Amino acid sequence: MSEQKPKKKTSGLLGKILLWLLVLIIGGALALAGSAWFGWQWLQSEVADSGPAETETVLTLPRGAGLIAIANQLEREGVIEDARIFRIWVTIDGGDRDLQAGEYAIPARSSMLDIYDQLRAGETLSYPVTVPEGRTSAMIVRILEDSDVLTGAIAETPPEGSLLPETYFVQRGTSRQDVLDRMRADQQALLDQLWAGRAEDLPFDTIEEAIILASIVEKETGVASERPLVASVFVNRLRRGMRLESDPTIIYGITGGEPLGRGIRRSELDNANNPYNTYFVDGLPPTPIANPGRDAIAAVLNPPESDYLFFVADGTGGHAFAATYREHQRNVANWRRIERERR
Repeated sequence: MSEQKPKKKTSGLLGKILLWLLVLIIGGALALAGSAWFGWQWLQSEVADSGPAETETVLTLPRGAGLIAIANQLEREGVIEDARIFRIWVTIDGGDRDLQAGEYAIPARSSMLDIYDQLRAGETLSYPVTVPEGRTSAMIVRILEDSDVLTGAIAETPPEGSLLPETYFVQRGTSRQDVLDRMRADQQALLDQLWAGRAEDLPFDTIEEAIILASIVEKETGVASERPLVASVFVNRLRRGMRLESDPTIIYGITGGEPLGRGIRRSELDNANNPYNTYFVDGLPPTPIANPGRDAIAAVLNPPESDYLFFVADGTGGHAFAATYREHQRNVANWRRIERERR
């Protein structure tokens, strides 16, 4: 019986030790959880606090830059205070592979969280590149070459009439060739849409012919509201077998669409060897004479019904339209009078 007593003491001691160990483990876990919670709250407050930059900051994140390089650059540019905190937050959120390269405008006092959201969404700066309607392909190439936002060389001048003039928004560093390719793709998409809904009994059969006529409409008027009426005049003349008699076509045959810098001479008007002289050419000229915009293309494919066969400048920037030659002659006489008064 005396041999059992030490065993009871040993067993009690072991139980106390295990109990203390359990208390320590639970306490440590609670302390760790508490520390983690307070640490998370602190981290959230740090990334949500307003940033140090007092003014908007424009910066460019290079392609291929990793999280460490990006965080260091943000700290170096003065838009965040601690690159390490930014890295920790992005890593915890799993967004280290979502940050996008490009040029950013970081608003003043942006928090780390604001900046992180901006970089992850790729909200980069964009710049307008405006190509006016009615420019030739060579002119459009020069517009792109003159842009200090675009980069790279253009392989070759696109075919006349193959581009859609508009304002395109691009990132700094976009290649000029990419913009040209986009202009061609956008025109094709527009033509696919408009050609399917074109009017019946148009006096041309192909998309190429529609672009030729639209380019003439574009060059004949700078007043957007007039394009449908101008289109109706040329469609009516084609239906009747009348020649288009468009001055801009003559100029294109002389200069390739570059400004003539003067009026058309009588000898140029009477030059039957100019293949673009629609005073002599039956139907359409051989190619477009410019790159028409959306409105001109739409006007040609769905012209309004009208009896008009003639138009001439009216002195206000627009044109006077006429259904008969006698009425047209009166409009021409009025325009000549205005010209004399201006001289």
